[in-house]
Amino acid sequence: MMKINQPYFILNMSPWPILMALNTFNLMISNIMIMNFKFNLISMMNLTLMIIIAILWWRDIIRESTFQGNHNFHIMNLIKLSMILFIISEMFLFISFFWNFLHNSLAPSIEIGLNWPPKNINFFNPLLIPLLNTVILLTSSFTITLAHFYMLNNLKNKSIKFMNLTIILSLYFLLLQALEYKQANFTFSDSVFGSSFYIATGFHGLHVMIGTIFLITNLMRMINMHFSHIHHISFELAAWYWHFIDIIWLFLYMTFYWWNN
Repeated sequence: MMKINQPYFILNMSPWPILMALNTFNLMISNIMIMNFKFNLISMMNLTLMIIIAILWWRDIIRESTFQGNHNFHIMNLIKLSMILFIISEMFLFISFFWNFLHNSLAPSIEIGLNWPPKNINFFNPLLIPLLNTVILLTSSFTITLAHFYMLNNLKNKSIKFMNLTIILSLYFLLLQALEYKQANFTFSDSVFGSSFYIATGFHGLHVMIGTIFLITNLMRMINMHFSHIHHISFELAAWYWHFIDIIWLFLYMTFYWWNN
């Protein structure tokens, strides 16, 4: 039996981090199996388990912060530090994409005809959908800043309105991104140009999806009165993440769209 005098952190250790790590590893292995054996049942099971674990993990964190009062200012500073380190790791992920793109565009290989973009690839006009998406993301960055401002001033109704507007803009961005992919006349397999473009913009789109889920979760918590003007770290971190997504898109637009014209 567990001793009563054991440390508090041992008695209350969360099972979700280790379960999420193991399930993520299993998901990677199952995806490799799909590529080789065309068997996706295990992958679907792992993805379902990952979603369930994430929901239960978020549930426990919300309970700890909102109802148990375990997130004091010291814990919140540690959480902010963790978010900063996470954003830095994401930043280096996108740096690798930019490095790959610039390496191939500044010195095109003979396999693609020494041209960038390669011959017969009609790229997007940067003044159409890409520019509109840039305006949308910059506007969403402004609206989430206003939502944070009104939260700090204890004007929750106005904060909720601007959160709704930010979510609408994010969904509009994803819709236009899907429309742009549908209109493209080149695919992921069309030389290093296609793979570089789609993996960078696709990963950014994935981050926008995750950020939108983050925003929707915080909107629901705002509606349920989980935040106050001095204790809303979840919303603050969502705003940080969204600003990071906006900054990355500016670099993507200047590099992947403007550079090619």
